[in-house]
Order: sequence, then C-alpha cells, then structure tokens
Amino acid sequence: MQLVRHGQSLFNVHFAKTRVDPGIVDPGLTEEGRAQAAAAAESLASRNIDRLLVSPYLRTLETAEIIAEALDLPIVINPLVRERCFFMCDIGTERSQLEKRFPHLDFGSLEARWWPEPNETEEEVMARCAAFAEAMRGDDGWRRLAVVTHWGFIRGLTGYEAKNGEIVPHDLEAEGASAQL
Repeated sequence: MQLVRHGQSLFNVHFAKTRVDPGIVDPGLTEEGRAQAAAAAESLASRNIDRLLVSPYLRTLETAEIIAEALDLPIVINPLVRERCFFMCDIGTERSQLEKRFPHLDFGSLEARWWPEPNETEEEVMARCAAFAEAMRGDDGWRRLAVVTHWGFIRGLTGYEAKNGEIVPHDLEAEGASAQL
C-alpha cells in the first residue's frame, strides 16, 4: 500500500510560517499543493496502483482528483483515513456540500457531519489507525492501493512524519506496533 500525504494546503502555508492555527476550515490546495499532487501521480504511475482510498477533506479530495485523472483510477471515500481533528482545518465540509462540489464521487456512505469533535485524542486516532489496518488486511487488493491521507494518520499508522505530497510505502504484513502521536 502507498500512503500519500495530500499536497500543500492554505493551512500548511500559514502554520509553517507562524506555528499558529490560522483558523481556516477545510482548506483546499495551493498551486504548490497541486504541483505536489501531480508529482505524486507521476511517481505512483510505476507502482501498480489500481484504486485510491481518500479522506473526505477538501485537500485530500483535490489531491486525489489530480492523481486519479493522471492515472485513470477510481476514488473511494473513507473517513477512517481522515486527519486527527485538532486544528480548525480539521473541521470538514458537510456531505451535501461535498456532493455538490464533487458530483462524480460517491459520498453515499458518509454521514452528513463525518468528522469528530475537535481535540480527538491520541488514543482515538490510534484506534482508528488500527481499525483501518485490520480492515485492509482483509482486502486482497491492499498492495495495489494508494491512500490519500494526512500527516497525523500516516504518523499514527507508521510512525513516520510525511511531508506534503510525499508517498510512504506501507506493508501491512510487516507492520509492528504503531508509533504514539
């Protein structure tokens, strides 16, 4: 499985400069973020990927659309791979608005308000990562899967702190204990 951290978002730009939450709810990608998504698509082209599993945040959906278009891949929405709800950017967009913005994607299994309350605990994130890993072990196609996700989810699943647009290979069979956030 390939874990793809979304491209740079408006939140990432401001937070990197100030280390203060700029208060942007569910930000989209910057031009740099779109370029990072295109670079990720180019890298994934040689990795035998046949589908994308994607967090419902705008930054991951926009990243996934760039990858999906370049590689002609289907997109499957999965809220388990969302970011830890900690900053304002981790407040999502309601399903009805996502359906209007991305009418070609299936949000049918997503709850209207799919993100948790702010200050999701480390234990909750780790449990979500473990539930995702267990579910994927039961999916024979996990080796051909790319997951477009977030820093906190990748760190919770692998212990690695990925940069925007970075691809992190992850072997569920070799997986040990996840790192603490």
